[in-house]
Amino acid sequence: MDNQLLHHLQLGKLLSESDLAIILDTFEQRTYKEGATLFQSAHICRQLFFVCKGILRILAQNENGNEVTHYFIGENRFCTILNSFINQVVAHETIQAACDAEVLCIDRAALMDLYGKYPALKTAIDQSIQKTLLEKINTRNAYLGYDSSERYRLFVERQPDIARRVPLGDIASYLGITPQSLSRIRRKQ
Repeated sequence: MDNQLLHHLQLGKLLSESDLAIILDTFEQRTYKEGATLFQSAHICRQLFFVCKGILRILAQNENGNEVTHYFIGENRFCTILNSFINQVVAHETIQAACDAEVLCIDRAALMDLYGKYPALKTAIDQSIQKTLLEKINTRNAYLGYDSSERYRLFVERQPDIARRVPLGDIASYLGITPQSLSRIRRKQ
């Protein structure tokens, strides 16, 4: 699992083996069962997660108290509540395991220390997070203007791995439809 992070960041040519070992030792390996909370809203997010296996979801509660899934984060992606993590403000979102997940976790203070020692690490992580943000925007924009049936069809087409691995209630929440409507749509397709 550790090599997965290093492979993703592609730091092997920039840093020595001992530097890479120090970076890996600073990350903590964690396992979460489906539905487990990695970070709870109403707090300041002080962790950055790297998804080695599984899918995480970022969610919030709407004004009616219902959970709304904002996005799914799959393997080889970083996950945090970015505004809270960077600006150290209270987050309104929660991070939850959408299915069983294995992650590497690093505390913000430890990450800032690593950034001071290894500027290439900061560049690599920033580039990875920017790529994920662009993917998120492009994916969400792809669903705009479509009815619920077409949104689901596009979701299955564009994100088949997530469609197979996460609970239908989470998918319905992500697509902005009720679980009952999603069941009807799935029966018709």
